[in-house]
Amino acid sequence: MTCRGASRNDGDMGAVITALAKGFAQLTDRAVLKVLAKSLLITLAIFAVLGTSMWFAIEAMVERWIAPYNSEDYTGTITAGVTVVITLLMGWLLFRVVALAVLQFFADEIVRAVEQRHYPDAANTARDLPFREDLSNSLRGIGRALGFNLLALPIAIILLFTAIGPALVFLIVNAVLLGRELTDMAWLRHRQPDDTGTPVGAFQRLALGGVIAGLMLVPFANLLAPILGAAAGTHLTHHARGRSSFNQRDAVDA
Repeated sequence: MTCRGASRNDGDMGAVITALAKGFAQLTDRAVLKVLAKSLLITLAIFAVLGTSMWFAIEAMVERWIAPYNSEDYTGTITAGVTVVITLLMGWLLFRVVALAVLQFFADEIVRAVEQRHYPDAANTARDLPFREDLSNSLRGIGRALGFNLLALPIAIILLFTAIGPALVFLIVNAVLLGRELTDMAWLRHRQPDDTGTPVGAFQRLALGGVIAGLMLVPFANLLAPILGAAAGTHLTHHARGRSSFNQRDAVDA
């Protein structure tokens, strides 16, 4: 006997896999590559600025607190070593937040490229989000990401002895956050004033967010992950919208 819940989750997972496959197939589109280049350059520039600022801050601290008590001049080596370690940790912890915040400003271009290729009717009825709304969405996303990751930090510290515990905690937290952000990118372009929320189910959002969060932990793959996630999120949104419309027609006919 097959459980209806299990059957539905299997179908939802199939939709996620299909969305990821379609998103991956479109990574070579000129419009998508253009967004990838822009978002990547801006993300790297942000981390370059953060790294440079960190260098000067650590150098000043070393000069003040360590150099006077050091018989030999190792301040440059200490500064460089500490800066590299902190910048790498900062990149690992903040890459998801910064990459998604940057992508928010170009999300319309990804969503539009997917819609024009796969959902031309929807592309014609979508609304363009003004810069003010893009900025607001981006800032709210940053706030949610920082807030939930900070809330998860004490739990991750408690689970340090398990070795894998902290990674799992942050993976789950970011899967939830990414699933919402990546599907909202398309949903906000089509949302009506009387809509109560995204039509994409919680399981699909979590599954998509989990895949993208996992990819963001893999070197080089993490550079493509936000773009792939935005494209797949667009497919999931339109899949859910189509299913919702079909169910509404069935209800009316009944």
